[in-house]
Amino acid sequence: MISLQQDPQGFIRMKRHFPSSVSIAIEFTDGTREIFAGTVLNGIYDEALAAYRAGNHLDAKGFKRGPSKKQQQGIEFVQVSPGMGQPLPSP
Repeated sequence: MISLQQDPQGFIRMKRHFPSSVSIAIEFTDGTREIFAGTVLNGIYDEALAAYRAGNHLDAKGFKRGPSKKQQQGIEFVQVSPGMGQPLPSP
C-alpha cells in the first residue's frame, strides 16, 4: 500500500500512473483518510492531464503543434477530495 498526503491546496503529488493492482491511502487535510484503487487514481490523473493539455492547446500526446518552445509535457500534482475514490451509485 502506498500512503500519500494531500497538501493545503488540495493536491497530491503524482507524476505518473500507479500500478493498477495497488491500493493508495490518501490522508486529506481535514484529517480523513480514504483508500483508492490504483485504477481509480489513474483515471483521476488521466482526466487532470487531459484538462491540462486542453487548457494549454497541446495535442493528445502533449506536444504543441506550433513554433518550437520549451513546453512542460505533463503534470506533477493532481487535485483530489474525499469521496472521489468511492464508486458512483447506480441509477
